[in-house]
Amino acid sequence: MSRDTCVQTWPCSYYLELEKRWVPGRLSLTPLSLKFTTDKTREPLVSFPLSGINEIKKEASHFIFSSITILERDHSKHWFSSLQPSRNAVFSIIEHFWRELLLSESGAAAEASSSSMTKGKELTCLMACTQKRLEDTAKVLHHQGEQLDSISRGLDKMESDLDVADRLLTELESPSWWPFSSKLWKTPSETKPKWDTSMADSKALGKEGIVIQVPAVISQRTESHVKPGRLTVLVSGLEIYNSDSLLMHRFEREDVDDIRVHTPYEISIRQRFIGKPDITYRLISAKMPEVIPILEVQFSEKIELLEVAMMLRSTRTSSLAEKSYSVWQAASGLMDQATHCESSSGSQEGRPLQLQTSEPVISEEDTQELGQDTFQSPVQLFK
Repeated sequence: MSRDTCVQTWPCSYYLELEKRWVPGRLSLTPLSLKFTTDKTREPLVSFPLSGINEIKKEASHFIFSSITILERDHSKHWFSSLQPSRNAVFSIIEHFWRELLLSESGAAAEASSSSMTKGKELTCLMACTQKRLEDTAKVLHHQGEQLDSISRGLDKMESDLDVADRLLTELESPSWWPFSSKLWKTPSETKPKWDTSMADSKALGKEGIVIQVPAVISQRTESHVKPGRLTVLVSGLEIYNSDSLLMHRFEREDVDDIRVHTPYEISIRQRFIGKPDITYRLISAKMPEVIPILEVQFSEKIELLEVAMMLRSTRTSSLAEKSYSVWQAASGLMDQATHCESSSGSQEGRPLQLQTSEPVISEEDTQELGQDTFQSPVQLFK
């Protein structure tokens, strides 16, 4: 996925210190940078990476207007005011992506990774993405299997209760002088182990299986009121927590009516009601691209990709297809060379075998690089 994807755009004003005036325009946020574009020229006025930010603060310009100030490592200070929908909303989203970038494993070096990769590294990244998707799918299927086992235990308990009720009715219908009526009862010792076993199994499972947890910026009815928190994807539903780890809302799996993917970093979850307002939460997260594939597995019939997300998905799919095609093209080229060598060797009997080889499509360094990385097999993922 392109790191230049626009996450959010806000109308605002930028302060030109040399000219001592405010310039109206729009502030755009990507996963790696901030950019301000003027309304008059439609050209970027300032642009700087998130990794180069030292501090983000809320300040007041001229002691009246609320603003956001961004201090870079070279001590350059930028002032943004008249932010819409609100200063707090813009500040929370920018701070979230800034912190997540600093906390990520790539850190500030993510922007410097624009150099061309070798074919070995491209193949390694492709295989790592495939492995990650298999791991997520295996985790979801495993938790769904546990849920089916829990349903099966519940059905067994219901069957046992129905058996006891049937025996109770038979006992009540039997005459008092019938000598074998007491044997129709099921003793507590016979029914207790089954119940205790199911309870023990549920306790053994511990807390409900968590598929993934990601930090997020949450808004409910209006975009101007946002707060930091986190999204937890469970087997049986979704949970939204605030920054104090207090549960804000829980969506059961059957309660979710639709999930809309606005961008690779923003989704909205809605639960409809008749006669009262719907419950809708909008979430923005730097790690949302890791959550969306899992949501597509769990809520395949309820998830909806909007136009921007569809365009980015088609771009990502085409790029992966091109990589796969290049790999197969390289492999077919090697096979054609081998076939040509075999045919030429058959016509030159009695002569020493001489091969005129050209530069290999995949070098030995790429082969060694691939050989050093070991991946789990799909069978091990399900264990």
